[in-house]
Amino acid sequence: MSDNLPIRKIIHIDMDAFYASVEQRDHPELKGKPVAVGGSRSRGVVAAASYEARKFGVRSAMPSVTAYRRCPDIIFVKPRFEVYKEVSQIIRGIFFEYTDLVEPLSLDEAYLDVTNNKIGLPSATLIAEEIRKKIFDTTGLTCSAGISINKFLAKTASDINKPNGFKLIKPDEATAFIETLKVKDFFGVGKVTAEKMKKMGIHTGLDLKNKSIGFLTKNFGKSGAYYYNICRAIDDREVNPNRIRKSVSIENTYDVDLTETQDVILELQALSEALEKRLSNNRIKGKTVNIKIKYADFEQVTRSKTAQVWLSKSQEYEPLWKEIMSEQKLTEKPIRLLGVGLSNLNTEEKDDQGLQLTLEF
Repeated sequence: MSDNLPIRKIIHIDMDAFYASVEQRDHPELKGKPVAVGGSRSRGVVAAASYEARKFGVRSAMPSVTAYRRCPDIIFVKPRFEVYKEVSQIIRGIFFEYTDLVEPLSLDEAYLDVTNNKIGLPSATLIAEEIRKKIFDTTGLTCSAGISINKFLAKTASDINKPNGFKLIKPDEATAFIETLKVKDFFGVGKVTAEKMKKMGIHTGLDLKNKSIGFLTKNFGKSGAYYYNICRAIDDREVNPNRIRKSVSIENTYDVDLTETQDVILELQALSEALEKRLSNNRIKGKTVNIKIKYADFEQVTRSKTAQVWLSKSQEYEPLWKEIMSEQKLTEKPIRLLGVGLSNLNTEEKDDQGLQLTLEF
């Protein structure tokens, strides 16, 4: 951990299976059952899955037919995004009772900097527990919290005791925590990258720490510097309440490589539907369609095409990525990962805000 970095108190709050939990709350007959928000048995894509469904390997962005194949008892529920937005606004209001430094990542998660908080409470842990209790008392929903000195650690910590739990990583525990953490559990290290690291003998944070920045950048490109820093507990990104999204995308890594062009097109269509929901959810439009492909040999390519009008629905931007796929030979090798996204969004840049520091956790 760098001695030059300020010690902050960062909380990452992550709602537990948010969309599905709202549906189970509002429809008691769904409690304890495998629920998928979005799609149907025959078509569409899963927007969210309950923990009961996740036990069968069902996850967001998965084609509904795959979800049904994995869990024949799954119950598909039509999304109610306006309800999710209303609940999210209530939760966000609770955050602002404690700090103005709130950086929402989506409807169901956010970073909070509580170093200098509104209630003058010196303990970030107590603040996190107050917030979790208040969210449950107000909405009937549970959430998980990670508390630490930076975004990476707080985000990683919030996943450790899900659902309905919290994890504190104190400043003097950060190095030991990261050194023993499996790289597959690092926020920012995906399934394919973790597998690549495994083949290189990198299993834990300590293994990653023992690699030079030259080695990491050579093998992982721009991400190499990020990996070099996070395994040393270095992450100086500030909690930015004016964070502006520059792109919106959704991707999926496949257990079995895609080898047929038609299968690739079907998966891209499913991802496009999931992307449309995310765009609608945040009232975002864009002009540039981006395609991301990672092959079985870990080669990665991205292609884009820009329109002259705003795009927000799958039927509007699907023709563009179909043009990309038809113009370029992108399916000649087995594919491990696919992604679809929009950039050149209808958002404006805003100024960042600074942070102060204290020590007690």
